Amino acid sequence: MRVVIAEDSVLLREGLARLMEVGGIEVIDTVGDAEALLRSVERDRPDLVVADVRMPPDQSDEGVRAALVLRRQYPDLAILMLSQYVEERYAVELLTGQMRGIGYLLKDRVADVAEFLDSLRRVADGGTALDPEVVSQLLVRSNGSELDRLTPREREVLSHMAEGRSNAGIAAVLVLSEGAVSKHINAIFTKLGLPPSDSGNRRVLAILKFLQGNTKDRS
Repeated sequence: MRVVIAEDSVLLREGLARLMEVGGIEVIDTVGDAEALLRSVERDRPDLVVADVRMPPDQSDEGVRAALVLRRQYPDLAILMLSQYVEERYAVELLTGQMRGIGYLLKDRVADVAEFLDSLRRVADGGTALDPEVVSQLLVRSNGSELDRLTPREREVLSHMAEGRSNAGIAAVLVLSEGAVSKHINAIFTKLGLPPSDSGNRRVLAILKFLQGNTKDRS
């Protein structure tokens, strides 16, 4: 896995690079602003970009805007965004596009090294990694959407799906059998109108419905 890190804090940028290298991940470049990130990806063609949502010069949304440009130019590029706080609109803007190889985590998650490295690998492999705090806030805002058809347990299962957990991972967190988790997921697919005949990935489509259902209250 070849990674480019985009983070304006030198301390955090170098810390991330060191952490990844110790974890056996090759860091091919580190940059401090969005323009440098775009140039680095064009030059080096990494497998994964890890970028801060807010970067110079304005410290607003330069990072996520650069990520959206990269998603259009390089559809196979995996991207993991980092943020100091939960910023739902940025998470939704990024995640309601193509769901393959995408993640959004709070910077505090880096402290759990094993979990953070697992998130990196999952995103690089084409999966998702959505911070539990973002999921929690989105669920609170979902009143009036088709997610209301789901039971509390089904909503809980869907939230863990959005975090990027596998059936086995969900079963471990909720102390359920994998069979029970599978039944809940099938019920979620049915209630969200995602029949087996759907040509797309139903798991991804369910997560998209989850995200899109939570944008309506803010539009």
